[in-house]
Amino acid sequence: MSGSNGVRLWVSGIVQGVGFRPFVWRLATDLQLTGRVFNDANGVTIELNCGEPTALEFVDLMAQQLPPLARIDATHLEATNLPPFTTFEIDVSQSGTVTTGCAPDAATCPDCLAEFNEAGDRRFGYPFINCTNCGPRLSIIRKIPYDRAATTMANFTLCVACQEEYENPADRRFHAQPNACPDCGPHCWLEAPDGSKVATETPFQLIRDALRQGLIVAVKGIGGVHLACDATNDEAVKRLRERKQRPHKALALMAKSIGAVRDFATVTEQDEALLTHPAAPVVLLSRAANCSNQQRIAASVAPDNARIGVMLPYSPVHHLLMAALDFPLVMTSGNRSGEPQAITNEAARDQLNNIADLQLLHNRPIHSRLDDSVVVAGDAGSQVLRRARGYAPTSMPLPEGFTAGQPLIALGGQLKSTLCLVKENRAVVTQHLGDLHDASTFDEYLHTLKLYRGLYDNAATHYVCDLHPEYLSTKQGVSLEEQGNSLTRVQHHHAHIAACLGDNQYPLNGDAVLGICLDGTGFGTDETLWGGEFLYGGYAAMSRVASLAPVPLIGGAQAIKAPWRSLYAQLRQSFSAEQVAQMTNICPQFADPMCKSFEKMLAMQINCPMTSSAGRLFDAMAVVLGCTPVQITYEGQAAISLETLALTCQEAVEPYPLEIKDNQLIPASMWQQVVADVREGRCKAAMALAFHKGLVTALTRMTVLLGRSYRFNTVVLSGGVMQNLLLSEPLNKALLVAGFEVLRHQQLPANDGGIAFGQALVALAKSD
Repeated sequence: MSGSNGVRLWVSGIVQGVGFRPFVWRLATDLQLTGRVFNDANGVTIELNCGEPTALEFVDLMAQQLPPLARIDATHLEATNLPPFTTFEIDVSQSGTVTTGCAPDAATCPDCLAEFNEAGDRRFGYPFINCTNCGPRLSIIRKIPYDRAATTMANFTLCVACQEEYENPADRRFHAQPNACPDCGPHCWLEAPDGSKVATETPFQLIRDALRQGLIVAVKGIGGVHLACDATNDEAVKRLRERKQRPHKALALMAKSIGAVRDFATVTEQDEALLTHPAAPVVLLSRAANCSNQQRIAASVAPDNARIGVMLPYSPVHHLLMAALDFPLVMTSGNRSGEPQAITNEAARDQLNNIADLQLLHNRPIHSRLDDSVVVAGDAGSQVLRRARGYAPTSMPLPEGFTAGQPLIALGGQLKSTLCLVKENRAVVTQHLGDLHDASTFDEYLHTLKLYRGLYDNAATHYVCDLHPEYLSTKQGVSLEEQGNSLTRVQHHHAHIAACLGDNQYPLNGDAVLGICLDGTGFGTDETLWGGEFLYGGYAAMSRVASLAPVPLIGGAQAIKAPWRSLYAQLRQSFSAEQVAQMTNICPQFADPMCKSFEKMLAMQINCPMTSSAGRLFDAMAVVLGCTPVQITYEGQAAISLETLALTCQEAVEPYPLEIKDNQLIPASMWQQVVADVREGRCKAAMALAFHKGLVTALTRMTVLLGRSYRFNTVVLSGGVMQNLLLSEPLNKALLVAGFEVLRHQQLPANDGGIAFGQALVALAKSD
């Protein structure tokens, strides 16, 4: 603007509630600039009495010196006329249409931890110490703008000392909404199982004594309640499993330091970076090799898994808990199996009174449940398995070529559910919400939908859902459609591939790709159950060009819980019913008279839907090798056990053969070889590894063959089975050697936790 005397900057991203304004104030003050900064509904506005060259220098310095939790997505600069400011000021928040983000909850920062451990500090040992660089965010926010009155801290009136910090731009607690101290903030207390308070001046000492004695303690943290016990005490862990009704699925651990983790696990440089990140996720680690100082983790902590999930203390409560312990703790969600984690004191008392021997509760309300995030480091970088506390909400730019003329909301799937809200040029993916078959989880799903609509002012009338008619997320979409909203249905595996494309910022008008999607089951366009798919195309449309050979799913959903049914169906593709009945050395259940009813079901095609599921193929092999129970107790149990077994193989093995015919991968010859190997007493670990290698080889061969009929240079890998590093990493390498570019997930999980983003992108592409 001609004759302008200043510059106005608009900054969007995670710039509210993370110390961004005081950071700008300090930077401007150091540079002796005058002007002001204030929050608005779009992010932060900065006005400077300076010319454009100085403003550009300011922008560069701002980007280089960001506060730990801040993130700039976009900066827009405009020359303008401004009043002559005499100082640089932090102004009041402005109202308007909300587009700014909410920062994830963050682990206690080094500055707060130093105060926490300083005996003379007024917050010494205070269980709720925080500042703008750490502490709760999403778990306590009710609405935007992010001010104290809009959080669950609204009922805690700041004392004089805390108010001075809160109002001082030079203080790192300037406008830290959860700011508090022992005089004015939340407090903890201990309760017995009957709900009576335990009178003690030293609750954490009492808890530590209880844990040493093998007792179970419920601990209310940032995003929910955990159940803790001594991870080296097998009897305590078994007792927790029995009470929690979680017989097999791995339990997460918490250790006091990286050094303590190294006592029982191998920690690479990449692992350490993940463990010490402000997100403080659970990191899956390899168990330490035998050594003299190794801390023995109870065998019942992760009986099916070669890896153990470990996190470091991420809240002041955890630091107090771990301070005097010389052993790691099991730190698992406070619930009975299949239910969501308790977040209120009332729910903890009601749900955990028969599980926990003591409960440590507090009076800072949790508004949104946040499970612990789970990640694993691989050869090609880290892979997110569950994105929740510390990572959510996830704000992602739409890939090049996409425009969202109107906001929309994608409703996700049934398992590992998330939502995705799109507005203008950004997509926001919620935290992991869980499996919607549980009524309480579905209530949390609806709560999160309402919360995020408010946080991001998303008034969408366009929704997107899965094709599966029985998913509760689909039924929610149909209900919204009946209320006058528009609804787009997206095939499950198409959404998986689109999510991975978007995760890699693949442009809308990019060349066609081949997607390999391997998972449990998804509803196909032919109304059969897919799960081992080769899809060709892009965001707007994909066609199924190859798959695993479909086999019957005997008993429908019952076969998912009883993997031996999948083995029966697989073997019946290569052997007669009489031959299979004789294979009781492979599977004792084949002697069950029920198998005769299987034959009638197969002959009459009753409750035997066809499926190309890769997950069911893994189930079948796990049964052969005896590494899965007759009835599994959690999703993916058989496949995880199979991978664990394969990782113990110490010999070179040749891959099992899978045939390719009519663009289908047919495992008949593999099963014939497997049956022969069992009869000859071959090493089971070698067989498990040969299975993984055989699938990698077959998937690569099919990709090369498809490359002769379809034009593509890029192969996209998605689906829950791709979380198996023994499969996905060799497959990635084999495809690279074959000359393809390979895309894998970056920020989002390969499992169903990512499909909401894919659903949104497909719907946007179809509307363009």
